[in-house]
Amino acid sequence: MTQMAHIEENSIHGHEVIEMIVASGRPWRRDELTREIDVRWGGQAKFHTCSATGMDSAELVQLLSSRGKFLESDEGVTMDHSKVCNH
Repeated sequence: MTQMAHIEENSIHGHEVIEMIVASGRPWRRDELTREIDVRWGGQAKFHTCSATGMDSAELVQLLSSRGKFLESDEGVTMDHSKVCNH
């Protein structure tokens, strides 16, 4: 993961993954979430956010977690709606 270097032409913004998680309306185990991201966007997909680029699905999930975007429970993670930026 690199800090706001050049954004790859086909890079997917993390907001798309956040929207997928919110739309599902259910908790996700981290490994399950990473697999679903890979299925939806392809295992070679790269992701970016407002602060980082060049991430794979596991790195994106880790970044979202480290930024406090998830609510954690025994059932898995869901999005903390108060931590989702809307820009």
